Amino acid sequence: MSRVQEILDMFAGSPIVAAVKSDELLDAALSSSSSIVFILYGSLLTIASEVQRIKASGKTAIVHVDLVEGLGRDPVAVDYIKHETKADGIISTKQPLVRRAHELGLIAGQRTFIVDSMALENTKSQLRNFRPDFLEVMPGLLTGIIDELHVVSEVPLVAGGLIRTKKEILEALRGGSCAISTTKRELWSL
Repeated sequence: MSRVQEILDMFAGSPIVAAVKSDELLDAALSSSSSIVFILYGSLLTIASEVQRIKASGKTAIVHVDLVEGLGRDPVAVDYIKHETKADGIISTKQPLVRRAHELGLIAGQRTFIVDSMALENTKSQLRNFRPDFLEVMPGLLTGIIDELHVVSEVPLVAGGLIRTKKEILEALRGGSCAISTTKRELWSL
């Protein structure tokens, strides 16, 4: 089975990803039906225990390394996540960190913000040169843009940010996203 298919299967089993940015949201995510958790907070001192709680509940733990206090921009941050936390994967806006995760066999997600046509072209160019395991596109309601990114690459796309309703989730999924990530806990169990 190809890596792309593995990632698509993972998201097919949990198309609504619980994105957590506090201990309170982590508690809620652990009792939700979402089987994938994006960790958007923490510090060098807490991230291993946060990951362990997620994994102990049978869920996939993916750490946004850019948002963990104490981790730097250096790819060794990804080595730390792999060896010290045992997370399943990472997300980063920094391509060298995503590349390192890929080399280490972690799920390697890249987050991108499409704020204008120049950002869109830069993202397309990056996808031509390197394919992360998935691309999280923000804001998540850019369904036309997501379709455009599919033309460039077969990378699975996750819509993230500003998704607040069931209607917007369905729109994002119909628009080409294989999953959506949200911090709105009331959407995790849809």
